[in-house]
Amino acid sequence: MAASATPRTADLAADAVAVAFSGGLDSTALLHAATRAAQGRRVVALHVHHGLQAQADDWATRCERIARELGAEFSCTRLSGKPAAGDSVEAWARAGRHRALHDMALAAGADLLLLAHHRRDQAETFLLQALRGAGSAGLAAMPRLQWRDGLCWARPWLDRPRESIQAYAQQHGLSWIEDPSNDDARYARNRLRQVFWPAFASAEAGLAQAARWAQQADALAVEVAAQDLALLASSERLDLAALSALSPARASNALRAWLSRHMVAPASLVQRLLGEWRPGATLCWPAPGGELHAWRDGLFWAPRPPQPAAACQVDLSRPGRYPQPAWHGAWLVEPAEQGIAPQRLARLTQRGRAGAEQFQRAPGSVPRSLKKACQEAGLPPWRRGGPLLFDGEQRLVAVAGLGMDARAFAGGDEPRLAVRWLEDSALPQSEGACRADA
Repeated sequence: MAASATPRTADLAADAVAVAFSGGLDSTALLHAATRAAQGRRVVALHVHHGLQAQADDWATRCERIARELGAEFSCTRLSGKPAAGDSVEAWARAGRHRALHDMALAAGADLLLLAHHRRDQAETFLLQALRGAGSAGLAAMPRLQWRDGLCWARPWLDRPRESIQAYAQQHGLSWIEDPSNDDARYARNRLRQVFWPAFASAEAGLAQAARWAQQADALAVEVAAQDLALLASSERLDLAALSALSPARASNALRAWLSRHMVAPASLVQRLLGEWRPGATLCWPAPGGELHAWRDGLFWAPRPPQPAAACQVDLSRPGRYPQPAWHGAWLVEPAEQGIAPQRLARLTQRGRAGAEQFQRAPGSVPRSLKKACQEAGLPPWRRGGPLLFDGEQRLVAVAGLGMDARAFAGGDEPRLAVRWLEDSALPQSEGACRADA
């Protein structure tokens, strides 16, 4: 049994093909098949040392020997650290393994990584996801091909029964490592193998087929969501009023797709958003990595609000960008026809709102309370906390989201600088960043 043809999406000019190589039956057979089908390309066996078994050092040595005997190069990474208390050992090992395989493959000059998953692995993944209550994306189990971070992860044997792989290994006289942890009933996949397959051996093909149907359903859901979001969403806002006009299933699908741009959203959060929002409501929900806000019939995602920052001094007397990490943004200072004299920006106090500030939007306009000024400007509630800038005489100079206070504008022939706030700046820290008062 030879490895399937190299996917058309892979770079045929790449120098190497990588194979994830644990030393077990499946990966040993795949490495053997890959070296036989290499057609002059380098084959690199990638081994991840998890550090979880007493025999792991011996396994790494044996894997290197087998790889060399088969004509493959060998690379090994040992995972550092260990699972935190209460964390899943399986999840920790899987995440670390994926990172290590990705990094080793790219370092070897490969853009194609072969994995030895077979039909029973696919059936088990489908069943475990179903037991967890997964939707179509989870039930789709493992894709045959998937590009991730510049690397094509390919499973050429995903439709093959394990018996055919075992027959191939025996035919070619291959030897492999038997991992005793595969018999450890603490792990869910092992319990399936010990209990489910002896009772339902014929279910493998049907469950793998169900995963293929789920893959089609998930692909269709992605296409429909893309069409809906083209009409309902911008980069920052999802139109909740228009979303609610869709059928429940379609609305849930579009919402999950929009949320995926910002986070991995739990199903419970999707249900809360759909169930709790009402037209005109202003609401807030905690979410992974930040918050979700319903405001003016739109849904917005924002990073976690900054912790109240102590007043500090900033010097904005020269053009440039001045990141303020504690406030999730940066001040941008540029020359302008209408602006503030540089000397007035040399020693500013930056702080949050105190509650009695007034802001004047334009020359000749009436100063308004900061709350009303924010409302009139359409500034969302979660962006009204600051920071604010005050000059040496504690006069308001600028407000994040609103701009410069007109009372601070320079007159006559003085040079002028405009001060503007940038949300969520990803720029590196610079010398102009906020310095806390002693």
